[in-house]
Amino acid sequence: MSTPEQEIEYRQHRFSPPPGSTEIFLVRHGESAPAKGDAPFDLVDGQADPDLAPEGRDHAERVGRRLADERISALYVTTLRRTSQTAAPLAAKLGLTPEVEADLREIHLGDWENGLFRRYTHEGHPIIEKLWREQRWDVIPSAETMETFNGRLRAAIGRLAAANPDRRIAVFTHGGVIGEIFANASAAKNRFAFLGADNGSISHLVVSGDDWMVRRFNDTSHLQSPFG
Repeated sequence: MSTPEQEIEYRQHRFSPPPGSTEIFLVRHGESAPAKGDAPFDLVDGQADPDLAPEGRDHAERVGRRLADERISALYVTTLRRTSQTAAPLAAKLGLTPEVEADLREIHLGDWENGLFRRYTHEGHPIIEKLWREQRWDVIPSAETMETFNGRLRAAIGRLAAANPDRRIAVFTHGGVIGEIFANASAAKNRFAFLGADNGSISHLVVSGDDWMVRRFNDTSHLQSPFG
């Protein structure tokens, strides 16, 4: 005959966000319009501000469908319109008005703004090799320093977590931002280890005080499935 102790089952632990923590879905904006030498982008505070490309609008619709049932309480975008355009389908589904968090805007590329970063990457400019070797954006002339970039991202994530305890939020932001946040969360030695988030991808972070926990990075399953 079994004893009460023998009848107890101990299942494997399943993650549960700590009390008071904030779940943040970080969405990289959809693909933006291509850079053309004869048609420079509009600028916002010195940063390129392209519209979404047609492919990017498809990304936005797919993100909206994917996150519609995730019990999201608030939406955040940056000052650059490709994020608000990507957030629009989900905002419409949830009946939420996105709030602007300016400090989650993309890294400022200094002299290489307005499409020049794309051009020089394509052309194999020698500074691109140095950028990857040193893992620093500020090898680009006049670019924002890594210290300033990291500081404003940490401050922004702290504000969002403080304003949303025990809630899920979606933040529509940029590839460089997601890469820096996840490098911090994982204490990666390679500063650019998480730089490859795809357009329209979803990454999942849990913030509990000073602890940043990586739950998911670069989820693109909603972009690969048939849409209809």
